[in-house]
Amino acid sequence: MEFSHELIVPNEDLPFKVFVFEGREGKYFRDKHWHRSIEIFAVYEGRISFYINEEEYLLQPGQFMVVNSNEIHSVDSPEPNMTVVIQIPLKVFEKYYTGEHFISFTHDVKSQDERMMILLSSIYRAYTEKRCGYDLKVQSLFYELLYLLVTKYRETQVSRERVKKSHKLNRLSVITSYVKDHYSEELSLERLAEIFGYSPTYLSRMFQKYAGINYMSYLQSIRVEYAFQELANTERTISEIALENGFPNSKALAKAFRKKYGMLPSEYRKRTRK
Repeated sequence: MEFSHELIVPNEDLPFKVFVFEGREGKYFRDKHWHRSIEIFAVYEGRISFYINEEEYLLQPGQFMVVNSNEIHSVDSPEPNMTVVIQIPLKVFEKYYTGEHFISFTHDVKSQDERMMILLSSIYRAYTEKRCGYDLKVQSLFYELLYLLVTKYRETQVSRERVKKSHKLNRLSVITSYVKDHYSEELSLERLAEIFGYSPTYLSRMFQKYAGINYMSYLQSIRVEYAFQELANTERTISEIALENGFPNSKALAKAFRKKYGMLPSEYRKRTRK
């Protein structure tokens, strides 16, 4: 199946987002993170690995992964791939919650998987081709997708502890949203705790217990990801990118970048400019 590798900016009048995975060129790793929306990653070429609650899921062509709201996950994309991503706001499923503002979909293989892959590629194709009435076509496919999710993939029995963890991550999301807006500033754990009225010890425990990552590692991962984007999309020097993204110098950026992506920032920039 042929796909364009254009990164999609979704229409604002659609009730969801559809785009090509940012790690499509390979040698990409996204650290542990979470979000309120439901995400579906569908692989059509190459392969990617998901890590959800410390368990690895290898996705090959013809396979997809549903990432639940507030589910801690990371993504490893070592080789080029064609992966379509759909993000669905949690609110879309409010009539089907199995807990207070909570719904969960299984990661197990189902007999409907092939139909899901066809729907996901059809949504992407209709959206990118933009023929007359494409928005109606996309939404009709989207609602069929929702129907399959709630009737074939929804988990109706979930533990109280899992619901509790989801709610804790909701609280932590307010804090991480602030971090994402101020990541380039001096943002120590002590300063962040003061802003939100927590003790540094309690805030540190929140990150470690519910996000499975310590605060400074989380902050570092955000800074590296923003630097990664700027290296490919701007003409700024590596030193400028380092300083603008919260690193003290280019050497500190290079060390963090190499640890995460297995190459130096200069190597990555050269590869993107070929």
